[in-house]
Amino acid sequence: QVQLVESGGGSVQAGGSLRLSCAASVRTSTSDVMGWFRQAPGKDREFVATIKWSPYYADSVKGRFTISLDPAKNTVYLQMNSLKPEDTGVYYCVAGRTFIATRADEYDYWGQGTQVTVSS
Repeated sequence: QVQLVESGGGSVQAGGSLRLSCAASVRTSTSDVMGWFRQAPGKDREFVATIKWSPYYADSVKGRFTISLDPAKNTVYLQMNSLKPEDTGVYYCVAGRTFIATRADEYDYWGQGTQVTVSS
């Protein structure tokens, strides 16, 4: 069983930056694609970014967010710059086997989520 543990959420003003981390207990062939989703209050979960050999981003974060992977540490990072109030939500780390996957049901493993709040 793959366990994902996120860290790095918090509160920041618009224009600021945050870095999220997600450590996987193990990486297997069913979990070597990692990524991030987010969920704002009252909204569905939304794809943010994913990575295996290369990164892929939602249009809403392209140019502001950077996803990276450290295979030696089984850890994926999400560097978030130029944050906007609409980036507010719970950010979930995910892992699965399909690249490029942008639907929530394509990922088998989910972290517990970390809150990101951006104030104007």
